[in-house]
Amino acid sequence: MGLLDLFIASTIPVLKVLLITALGTFLALDRVDILREDARKHVNNVVFYVFNPALVASKLAETVTYESIVKLWFMPLNILITFIIGSILGWILVQFTRPPPHIRGLIVGCCAAGNLGNMFLIMIPAVCKEKGSPFGAPDVCQSYGLAYVSFSMAIGAIYLWSYVYNIVRMEDSGNKQLLSKLLGNINWKTVFAPSTTGAIVGFMIGLIPYIRKILIGGDAPLHVIQDTASLLGDGAIPTLTLILGGNLLKGLEGSGMQKSIIVGIMVARYIALPIIGIFIVKVRLGFIPADPLYQFVLLLQFAVPPAMNMGVITQLFGAGETECSVIMLWAYALASISLTLWSTLFMFLI
Repeated sequence: MGLLDLFIASTIPVLKVLLITALGTFLALDRVDILREDARKHVNNVVFYVFNPALVASKLAETVTYESIVKLWFMPLNILITFIIGSILGWILVQFTRPPPHIRGLIVGCCAAGNLGNMFLIMIPAVCKEKGSPFGAPDVCQSYGLAYVSFSMAIGAIYLWSYVYNIVRMEDSGNKQLLSKLLGNINWKTVFAPSTTGAIVGFMIGLIPYIRKILIGGDAPLHVIQDTASLLGDGAIPTLTLILGGNLLKGLEGSGMQKSIIVGIMVARYIALPIIGIFIVKVRLGFIPADPLYQFVLLLQFAVPPAMNMGVITQLFGAGETECSVIMLWAYALASISLTLWSTLFMFLI
């Protein structure tokens, strides 16, 4: 796979995100007045309570099996490592930059939570289809890749809504003793946020043969339920990206954010985490399967931009929306370059 082909495969998913984001910004302009602030908040609730859980549940139900769970056992640990190390890097950044209290949780969250959803859903099939791909036959690569991406997306959603959501909530409410009081202050209702519940439902459908038989597949008697959930889930990514674009309008008007905060987040996500990921995945101690595509996905989990659901979280709390938009603008603008370079190195290593 040539460098130009790799550049195209790595850039296309980011460009799609940027184009939809630009559309969201346009719809939020005063003279257009379609996606204004109150509209974004209402649509954001639909994403939170309907689209996100439907996306996670439907993708997991289709792809997860006992065999895949056994093979992919390291992935939840790998993702947890990215969240923990990212949190530590974010905490260090907060100590050095001393930002306003209402965005401390946002900074930690952007360093901790990567985009394990739409970037993978678009990028992995694109890489599989490229001529000369190192991952074998395109159809086989795409089939396995979809399973890896679905599992990654579900586990990421669980960590995001049970861990990062509570970090932002605690910082927003003025609780600064984050590490010592995290467990004692967790809102257990939010641990089982809609996306987490959707992941649990998806696992149950995929792993219980009787339920899977009646719901999954064209011949399943109740396949219409799965089809409906999949149809709803398909709306999550474009809607979420439009909301991000609408919120970005505030950022373009000026946020007053310290440049050091933005630079610090970019360094954490695009330099420190990928280097640490190479060490963790390649020093594998014999327990990570020698599957190039699987290892590629594990490495990419350390190199993706911040999760777009950070915009949903800030919107839910009504704090840090403008700052989040500015961070996302820079993160996704730089992602095309960063992902291309790291993808090239990852393919070389595996």
